[in-house]
Amino acid sequence: MLQVSFIRENREKVLERLTVKNFKQLDLIDEIISLDDQRRSTQTSMDNVAAEANSAAKQIGDFMRNGKKEEAEALKAKTGTWKEDIKNFGDQLTAIEEALQQKLVLLPNLPHQSVPAGLTPEENEIVLEHGDKPLLGENALPHWELAAKYNLIDFELGVKITGAGFPVYKNKGAKLQRALINYFIDEAEKAGYSEMVVPLMVNEASGFGTGQLPDKEGQMYFVGLDNLFLIPTAEVPITNLYRDVILKADELPVKNCGYTPCFRREAGSYGAHVRGLNRLHQFDKVEIVQIEHPDKSYETLEKMSLHVQGLLQNLGLPYRVLRLCGGDMGFASALTYDMETWSAAQQRWLEVSSVSNFETFQSNRLKLRFRNAEGKTQLAHTLNGSALALPRIVATLLENNQTENGIKVPEALVPYTKFEWIN
Repeated sequence: MLQVSFIRENREKVLERLTVKNFKQLDLIDEIISLDDQRRSTQTSMDNVAAEANSAAKQIGDFMRNGKKEEAEALKAKTGTWKEDIKNFGDQLTAIEEALQQKLVLLPNLPHQSVPAGLTPEENEIVLEHGDKPLLGENALPHWELAAKYNLIDFELGVKITGAGFPVYKNKGAKLQRALINYFIDEAEKAGYSEMVVPLMVNEASGFGTGQLPDKEGQMYFVGLDNLFLIPTAEVPITNLYRDVILKADELPVKNCGYTPCFRREAGSYGAHVRGLNRLHQFDKVEIVQIEHPDKSYETLEKMSLHVQGLLQNLGLPYRVLRLCGGDMGFASALTYDMETWSAAQQRWLEVSSVSNFETFQSNRLKLRFRNAEGKTQLAHTLNGSALALPRIVATLLENNQTENGIKVPEALVPYTKFEWIN
């Protein structure tokens, strides 16, 4: 959430960066400033009345000590009016602050200066490409046909149990899932991340803290009886571990990782581009999260990107890195890199990771601070990344490594799968 003081002091910059993010409700900025003016004025009026009441209380004491009972009683008669005024100003202040908060939560984060303008994924900036795209034979199969051929994933059985987008992994398909999860967690721990096992449901405060609410309310599964949400990513519970926390400067950076299933309604998704594992309502993901000093967060973002790239390189997958344009970025992000792998059978790029810096947007909502060298509290920066999301990784591994003899398992995974071939 943007800070009101920053909006007031940088109105033109805020409007310019929101335009880059293709945000249309620019009139909110002046509405917020106007409400803040009202808040300040009401607070000043209440403070003045309170000061007058406090001064009168002291005078009443002086009058009583000096035997001036009549003057004391006259002054006491006014205290009821002052109390009523203070209460009225307090009620006005509460209403103004609530209205101000309702406006603030509608504003997305401001994009970093390096974020290119643009509205669609086609306008994202390609930062780099790595690896050669494999050339498959004429009889090459997409992953959903490979999954059926080798009895790895049963999409219809998932429909029977739950519905579309909830696949059942079987046999070596299940072992491949578990192998990838363990491999990603082990690599994260080697990079200094501490593993966390967190709840798969969160309350409204947690969803608000990381920016899913109110922005993505319709995209999350809601457990109405208990007012809880199934998590769309481990980022939400892991980051919320530090809600209302003040860290010491020497505790930064905080580096956590965690494996969880993720749940996304993906309302309106349909067509060939979401076939098989391309888009699911439930999928597995290993997430990396950092809480960092503001001066170091962009250096950390680059390191997180390199960590994800290292995983893709170790799996032998060709990939590219995109810097998302303003119109394709998430609500809470200041800068996002997407990593995409090349699907040789589908002949297209598939997103497998997003790595983002949220600057103070989440920490302001979370009240996540650290005590700086001067002993003052300061908002930290939060970052997170998929390292990695499994469905499209599995899809490209199956497709790109298919041969006449079966599917070759990447060397890095063999110690985890305990087999070299799927056949």
